[in-house]
Amino acid sequence: MTTDWTVRAITRAMLPVLVALMLVELGSGLVLESFEGTLLRFPSLLVLVPVTIGTAGNLGSVLAARLSTAFHLGRLAFDPADEVLAGNAVATVALSLTVFPVVGAGAWALSALVAETRLALATVLLVATASGAILAVLAVIVTVVATYAAYRFGLDPDDVVIPVVTNVSDVLGVVVLFAVVQVVV
Repeated sequence: MTTDWTVRAITRAMLPVLVALMLVELGSGLVLESFEGTLLRFPSLLVLVPVTIGTAGNLGSVLAARLSTAFHLGRLAFDPADEVLAGNAVATVALSLTVFPVVGAGAWALSALVAETRLALATVLLVATASGAILAVLAVIVTVVATYAAYRFGLDPDDVVIPVVTNVSDVLGVVVLFAVVQVVV
């Protein structure tokens, strides 16, 4: 893959992607607004929203950087049997299963310090852990698809994949969190 490293080329490649992602982010705001009442009723969930979104985006970004590096080194094959791809995907999911319970406990503790906790710690932990596990799997899928799409369209994955993954993770974070809340709470 040859890459033109000029400002014009990078802007030409990124502008349509960024415009599309801006529209995707508007969707996230609309979903978030529709659950305003639930968030105000349960302060622990209100605290959990930005942390969940940020953590999911961070997990996807780390995976995107690792896949992009493996791609540039010629070590990545877009094949389910590829050890580099599978190892990074499993590591991302495993990391989420260790990080999101801590995020849930922190959200519950912070809301206990500042406001009334209307949800039990176990409930907040379940919501955070289930959301995190689902988001990790979705982040892996989005990251692999975005990396492959960048490869197919001749774009540099370093320029395209992380913005796509973080923005899509924002939307998925809100949707998944509230889907889990609807099931658990």
